[in-house]
Amino acid sequence: MKTRTLGNNGLNISEIGLGTWQIGGNWGKDFSTQKAMDILMTAVDSGVTFFDTADVYGDGKSEAFIGEFLKNTDAKIKVATKFGRGANVFPDNYTKEALKKGIEASLSRLGVTTLDLLQLHCIPTAELKKGDVFDWLRDFKSEGLIKNFGASIESVEEGLLCLEQEGLQALQIIFNIYRQKPITALFPQAEEKGVGIIVRLPLASGLLTGKFTKDTKFHKEDHRNFNKDGAVFNVGETFAGLPFEKGIEITEALKDFLPKDMTMVQMALRWILDHKAVSTIIPGASSPTQAENNAYVSSLNPLPEELHAALTEFYNTEIHQYIRGVY
Repeated sequence: MKTRTLGNNGLNISEIGLGTWQIGGNWGKDFSTQKAMDILMTAVDSGVTFFDTADVYGDGKSEAFIGEFLKNTDAKIKVATKFGRGANVFPDNYTKEALKKGIEASLSRLGVTTLDLLQLHCIPTAELKKGDVFDWLRDFKSEGLIKNFGASIESVEEGLLCLEQEGLQALQIIFNIYRQKPITALFPQAEEKGVGIIVRLPLASGLLTGKFTKDTKFHKEDHRNFNKDGAVFNVGETFAGLPFEKGIEITEALKDFLPKDMTMVQMALRWILDHKAVSTIIPGASSPTQAENNAYVSSLNPLPEELHAALTEFYNTEIHQYIRGVY
């Protein structure tokens, strides 16, 4: 597993991390403690040193699983968590007191005395523009409650707003073959500011595994069922904003670009890693095997330049027009 630095003077972490939304049970499949531990341990055994979680993943269950894991391992794991969608603060009840209470609750569940990275969790653009929350984050960093702070965002506009804030360590964004806008609209600015990029939804909610068909059904509590058209939160968080059936068609066409002896998942993750602005990718895993397979991509060679050019053209002509939601 290769490592990268999360922004200037930031954390040194594995270039493939582990997203833990799934182990919180929010996707309709409850995870036992043993299964969660098996996934976390397999990821670590595969070289992963970065976990991403949030206070709302399973109402704290994901953080609690990670906290239990940390108590029983000597591995040096960096953990990023988030605040802003739970604790009755969304969409317009953000206060310094609520933020401190949220930090303290995350510290307790994770069993640590300071947070490696606290990210604002897709809070409204208006709050980012107001900027008070960044002052609070700087205060709590100076107090030692957090070591670094960043923001998980929905759009390039929000990313550019955050980049204006002193001390910002990282931006977490949706970025994959189906959402290429950040390459030119955000990455140069982030690199100039020395801000790391954490990539979520690298496989577009599973579309880029190539395993779905138009007949695929998802659990009623899985966001790929209830949010496929943005009924609950930003549609971009589900299938990268593509209508599901159109996404299936595009994925089938994408298979024509696969290099010999490479899977769709490997091509999709390797494509992301080939962008030097990216600090780490955080694919989720519903099994130890998935965690191991995702980590393996770090050992693969970069994709050929001609393939990158072809995938850029494919995005511009066949994908971009179908993307929905703020971007």
